[in-house]
Amino acid sequence: MGQQDTATRLWAQKGSRPRGGRLQQFEYAYALGTVCPANGNMEALITPWVNKGVMYQHLKLISQATFPDRHAVLIMDGAGWHSKELDDEFDNLTRLLYQLV
Repeated sequence: MGQQDTATRLWAQKGSRPRGGRLQQFEYAYALGTVCPANGNMEALITPWVNKGVMYQHLKLISQATFPDRHAVLIMDGAGWHSKELDDEFDNLTRLLYQLV
């Protein structure tokens, strides 16, 4: 949640210049999602923040949903929570790092 203060117009006596502010508040949510192109199965996680712990939970969901005779390949960008050590524990996941050059 964040706040952003902006100036706003006020009703006031003619000739006076009152100061007034208007607060806008924001709440954020992060959506992590995957889809299997072969069968269309999806896994998703919606959270108010994201970090390595949240990413680990998402990888755990993907690993559990992956059929025993299959292997999941995840394409990720270079976000700080897309750490290599997160997928070391899962035998049925491989992480590919996609970086913009």
